Amino acid sequence: MTAGTPDEYIASLDEPRRAEIEHLDALIRATLPDLERVLQSGGVGYGPYRYRYPTGREGAASLIGLSSRKAYISLYVLCSEDGAYLTERYVDRLPKANIGKSCVRFKRTSDIDLDVLRELLVEAGRLGPPHPA
Repeated sequence: MTAGTPDEYIASLDEPRRAEIEHLDALIRATLPDLERVLQSGGVGYGPYRYRYPTGREGAASLIGLSSRKAYISLYVLCSEDGAYLTERYVDRLPKANIGKSCVRFKRTSDIDLDVLRELLVEAGRLGPPHPA
């Protein structure tokens, strides 16, 4: 089945990953209820926006992205503050996660502190999407 909606994408996942993604989807929606939920390449996006760089390059992204990968769950948080990616500030508070510039990767929700993840989401909602330089 080809997913056409966020719910269809989630329903297409095998257990136990489906339950994990459903739980995170509910957490994101409860934490940031005003963000529009959309299907995006590879997962679910929350808070879609368009961007345009001074060079003229433009595109579309979402403030938050949630995706099931083969070996892990990816939570994308596309925002920064004072030139630093927001996710990088949470490395010490999410020690079992692999954290990149805008991505938090983990094998299962039991590996992370969901209250800390909620704080990250609240902060992302407050900051909003990045503004191209």
